Amino acid sequence: MPKARGLFEVECPCCGAALKVEPETRAVISFKAPEKPRTVESLEAGLARLRGEAARREEAFQKSAERERRQAEGRPRKFDELLKQAKASPDEPPRVRDIDLD
Repeated sequence: MPKARGLFEVECPCCGAALKVEPETRAVISFKAPEKPRTVESLEAGLARLRGEAARREEAFQKSAERERRQAEGRPRKFDELLKQAKASPDEPPRVRDIDLD
């Protein structure tokens, strides 16, 4: 077993872990992960935060569904308008799309 006084301690720049390295073999002898701070003070606070996140997700979903519904209602009107424009000027060439330029 190597002597403890020959070891030196290094902190990992990525994760902040404490590494003890033996200089002769350049081997990591021990590894101590950094302590992570608690993100929630209590179980009740964590549960309240989870409930709040579920409500925010549901609200975002409802907004997205309503936006899609409104867009779907407007599509037939847009199609009819563009069809009228195409029938009004049949000699006009079709629009050039980006994909047509390749």
